[in-house]
Order: sequence, then C-alpha cells, then structure tokens
Amino acid sequence: MDLILWRHAEAEDGRPDLPDHKRRLTDRGQRQAKKMAKWLHEHLPRKRRVLVSPTERTQQTANTLDLPYEIERKVGVGATAADLLAATGWPEQSGAVVIVGHQPGMGRLAALLLCGEETDWPIRKGGLWWFSSRVRESEAQTVLRVVLHPDLL
Repeated sequence: MDLILWRHAEAEDGRPDLPDHKRRLTDRGQRQAKKMAKWLHEHLPRKRRVLVSPTERTQQTANTLDLPYEIERKVGVGATAADLLAATGWPEQSGAVVIVGHQPGMGRLAALLLCGEETDWPIRKGGLWWFSSRVRESEAQTVLRVVLHPDLL
C-alpha cells in the first residue's frame, strides 16, 4: 500500500469573523496546489483513493487534482495519527490512499511511521510525504519514497 500525506496549500490567515473550516486558499496556495497536482497526476498509481478533510482549504487543494474524492471527517482538523490510519486502512489496503489534511496530525503520523512513535514533525503547507508498506524476509517495513514541496517543482 502507498500512503500519501498531502497538507493543504497556503490558506488565508484565521480571523474572528471567519470560521476556521471556511478559510480558503490564497493565490499562492492555488499555485502550490496546482503544481503538486500536476506532479501527482504523473506519479499516482491507477488504483487510488483520495480522502479529504471537510474544510474549504483542503477541498480546494484536492480539486486541483481533478479526481474523485471522499470527504472524510476522520482526516479533518484535529485528526490524530490513529484517526488517519483508521481512515486509510494502512497498511493492509491495496493501491494508494491520498490524504489531503492538516497539521499536526499528519506530521505526527509521519513520525510514527518512520520512528515508531508520535512526535511533532512539520509538514509545510502544500507539502507531500509518500510512504509505502512492504514485507521483506517476513518483516513489515515502511519506506519513505518522497518528501516534496511545490516550491521545488
């Protein structure tokens, strides 16, 4: 299974008159999302699911992929590493699952997958971390395939 953590692109700053879930992408965020979506289109396997937080900014990020996606509350604001794993079926599912979500949950999941314990790792806005699960000599392994930010594309 491949698990792709894609943090939403740059969004408007929070303000008292704007609920957090309604924050939209900035112009820079739109450009970031489009760059990453183009890269993903070139690399995603055919068998894939896209799970998106119910916030405006994550849906705008996912819309740049121009692929069907599921709105999933389990990957929303405040999601824990356990919530994200439960939503994806890691590592038993086949194919790839893309999560378009938020910090700090996705950074904590990245740390858990690579180090075996949750800790606060940063994932920059618009950034992507791609993991694969495999079995070698009867041992389950997690492989970090890609860490990418749209500024590098």
